[in-house]
Amino acid sequence: MPGAITDSVERSRAPVGPASTDPLLAIDLAKETLFLAARTISIGTARANAMLAPLGLKVRSYSVLALACTADAPSQRELADFLCLAPSQIVALVDGLERRDLVERLNVPGDRRSNVIRATSSGKMLYTRASETVREAEDISLHELTAEERNQLRSLLQKTAFTPAV
Repeated sequence: MPGAITDSVERSRAPVGPASTDPLLAIDLAKETLFLAARTISIGTARANAMLAPLGLKVRSYSVLALACTADAPSQRELADFLCLAPSQIVALVDGLERRDLVERLNVPGDRRSNVIRATSSGKMLYTRASETVREAEDISLHELTAEERNQLRSLLQKTAFTPAV
């Protein structure tokens, strides 16, 4: 099925600007911010997953690996909170990365119930390659945007993603 994902992603790259004749672009849904964000994420994630596949990663496992490569090894709870995933999803992702010797769980001194997740040296090497792949996928997804527009989009997304809801 890899071809189906790639084909779907490529079809979604069809022009959708003013020159497009797709009648669905005129409906209200095509103008709703949350729908547009979800569609962009769906297309971008499918593309990144396809490009990460040769490395044995998907966007979610890549995200856990990226966080495990930070100087302050996060706990499983911190991973779940930051990635907005259920703890059971984090356990499954960490288990998969651990089986491949890309991360390790370390007990937190004084708290037997808590583990931090740290990348191994092979995990750090794979992360370096994977982060380049993710940047390539991002470049493809955002090819219509200028550098200034990309920076503005990133800033707006950070503002909405990390501002507590009221």
